[in-house]
Amino acid sequence: MLKIEDLRVAIEGKEILHGVNVMVNPGELHVVMGPNGSGKSTLALTIAGHPRYEVVRGKILFDGEEITSLGPDERARRGIFLAFQVPPEVKGVRIIDFLQQVLTELKGIDPAEAYELIEERARELWFTEEDLRRYVNVGFSGGEKKRLELLQALLVEPKLLILDEPDSGVDVDSLSVISRKIEELHKKGTAIILITHYGRILAHIDTDYLKVHVMKDGRIVRTGSKELIEVIEREGFKAVFSEVE
Repeated sequence: MLKIEDLRVAIEGKEILHGVNVMVNPGELHVVMGPNGSGKSTLALTIAGHPRYEVVRGKILFDGEEITSLGPDERARRGIFLAFQVPPEVKGVRIIDFLQQVLTELKGIDPAEAYELIEERARELWFTEEDLRRYVNVGFSGGEKKRLELLQALLVEPKLLILDEPDSGVDVDSLSVISRKIEELHKKGTAIILITHYGRILAHIDTDYLKVHVMKDGRIVRTGSKELIEVIEREGFKAVFSEVE
């Protein structure tokens, strides 16, 4: 479904990704790990079509069609959803209005029907009707921001969900519900690319068939299974890097 070939990406003339190759089939779960500055977020934002990231070489294909030159709005319509590492605040825009617009634009759902669906799914992520009238992410805690990102994903049910460190700045309780909702989407057939530093977010997720990619200096240096996460948790990234140097 997603095929990335020899992807080289630059920001303001400085190359960050140096020939990344990834293939994600429908319904697969891929975990991307690596130290800070290894290129994980750059990869996520490039797949989503962030205009700041210039594709110097290579291409991105989705459902068999090249999308390298498409904008983020068109990629979203095709089924790519990015949950930000640091979700932006949108002052003056209420959550309920924003989500209704999303469902109307992307899924063609009637606003009244969308309202009921939003309320129902919001409760599953601990949001009250009053919360939905707050401005998007304004005054939110880290856990609230990440739960709101997951709420959007649950409503949209994308073909490909990219989660950029959904466990950063999140308390234990929020992490548990986020992990369970990621697994829910995975079971429904959403392909997931999960970027993280830690394996703890996988506590409620079926890890038997996941693929793990480890990045360093803008490259994927190792690909493996869940055992690779266990090595990183136990010995750190140095243990992995020493095997490929």
